[in-house]
Amino acid sequence: MSEKLDLRDVPPPQRHPKIHEAFADLDSGEELVLVNDHEPKPLFYEMQAEVEAFDAENYAVEQVAADEFVATLPKK
Repeated sequence: MSEKLDLRDVPPPQRHPKIHEAFADLDSGEELVLVNDHEPKPLFYEMQAEVEAFDAENYAVEQVAADEFVATLPKK
């Protein structure tokens, strides 16, 4: 099962707290799918460094439009 968050209309200072909260609510084996207006590289490094349950090896991001990126953050 996965949870989907569209962050494009969320003010930037509110994005990471919202992502961390949604990720924490996931069960092991689930994933958080993010839709964003830029590639979430800083988020990847933040999750990798700070969230033990983040499965960095299975993280994926796809650019589907000039201003639309879809990232999948799996939980161990």
